Amino acid sequence: MKKMSQESPTRTITKALITGGAGFIGSHLVKFLGANTDWDIHIVDALTYAGSLDNLEDDPNAVYTRFMKADITKPEELDVLKTEKFDIIIHLAAESHVDRSIDEPQSFVKTNVNGTVNMLELGMHYFSSNPNFIFYHVSTDEVFGSLDLKGKKKFNEKTPYDPRSPYSASKASSDHFVRAYYHTYGLPVLISNCSNNYGTHQYPEKLIPVVINKLKNREPIPVYGSGINMRDWLHVEDHCSAIYEIIKKGKFGKTYCIGGNNVMSNNKLVKTICDLYDYIYKPETTSRGLIVYVEDRKGHDLRYAIDATKMKNKLGWKPSVDFIQGLTKTIEWYAESR
Repeated sequence: MKKMSQESPTRTITKALITGGAGFIGSHLVKFLGANTDWDIHIVDALTYAGSLDNLEDDPNAVYTRFMKADITKPEELDVLKTEKFDIIIHLAAESHVDRSIDEPQSFVKTNVNGTVNMLELGMHYFSSNPNFIFYHVSTDEVFGSLDLKGKKKFNEKTPYDPRSPYSASKASSDHFVRAYYHTYGLPVLISNCSNNYGTHQYPEKLIPVVINKLKNREPIPVYGSGINMRDWLHVEDHCSAIYEIIKKGKFGKTYCIGGNNVMSNNKLVKTICDLYDYIYKPETTSRGLIVYVEDRKGHDLRYAIDATKMKNKLGWKPSVDFIQGLTKTIEWYAESR
């Protein structure tokens, strides 16, 4: 098979299918595209615990033509989509919580691996009649493993894969399948690996919503181990803008690392949230006093950090949301709307 150029096909997009479009990142992407494009947006989401149409109901930019409740692990539920003609699939549907993956690894294989292959097969159906079709796969920096706490090294597009949890292993596998469809079948693909996202509408099992909800209820705030583990925090709106730039200008078959340039320990993050909460709401007692240290997570990766130089130099993208401002708005949303 003749290998396709990384520069082709053309980027004419009028109709897009977004999987996981009712989830945290997916719903923000729908809103971003609604504000910045005239694409005809269609959404597929199973509406499991982490997805809700409520995520799409509080923003006038959340404009979409069709929502279809369907499970990507069941090809028969996707068959109806074969009568449509899409220019792009943006694949966000995934199981994403590490703690859940430790308890239920099979469900992560089912959704993240089998579900991705099902979507790739659907993508091949569109590609067979549309050479300009694009398959965009959203992944995570966790596929790269763990960095030394005191080192200066960061993940980039050339970092070898070294997943340490069932979640990251399932995402690494899905990344490999996407690349395989590019090399084997010539399917035009784009892959991005992002750092930890934060913002409104995130399911409350994740760290930042957990802390805010505990503060709101004046309950103990659990922190794994000694709180020294470090993460790079990316505002979800910056993530969406990065995805859009990759779709417009990224090279097919290539990977792009998206980071927020906000690397800090869980201790620093939690204390920052406490201090901001106290500044905004002035509780009777200091919020830092609610922090408690609990048994560490199994296989807890020490440090994540992304070098997003390629995004800056090749695509002209860099994060724009100030961390304190983004975190403040996130705190206010959780504290006042839920």
